[in-house]
Amino acid sequence: MGDMARKARKLTHMQRLFVAEYLVDLNATQAAIRAGYSARTANEQAARLLANVSIQESLETAMKKRERKIEITAEKVLEQYARFAFADVRQLFQEDGRLKPMSEWPDDAAAAVAGIETMELDGEVPGLVRKLKLVDKRASLADIGKHLGMFKEQIEVNGKIDLATVLSEARKRVATDES
Repeated sequence: MGDMARKARKLTHMQRLFVAEYLVDLNATQAAIRAGYSARTANEQAARLLANVSIQESLETAMKKRERKIEITAEKVLEQYARFAFADVRQLFQEDGRLKPMSEWPDDAAAAVAGIETMELDGEVPGLVRKLKLVDKRASLADIGKHLGMFKEQIEVNGKIDLATVLSEARKRVATDES
């Protein structure tokens, strides 16, 4: 009997359903509801379920299996972010400013295109209008920066605490309260 089968056997039917539902959208509360737990207590149940070591192991195993199956790695995700962030959209156009045929777009520039809208115009001068929507480069750069640990929030606290003064004021308050 395999290790995964032993882990799966440790879980109740509802716990196995929770694991399967959690993998859908990674929303623990909704997964608990879909697995059959009470909607009223789903938030607490979800927290309890996620804290369960056997469920954590099952989720980790399932996520790794899914990653292997579709071959998603952190490196591939980061590579895609880099393609979006550093794409040169000039590569999509000819020297005269007209859009190149899609078959001639370099892969990196094409990856930065989030959508294409095409309209044919009728009238005195029939023509074709194409609008490109590009991915958000700023968001891609921000995600790369977060991954690299470039953006660390820092809280600066300035001030001076004089312990003697704090204690003296506390004694005065106590003395006033006792009177």
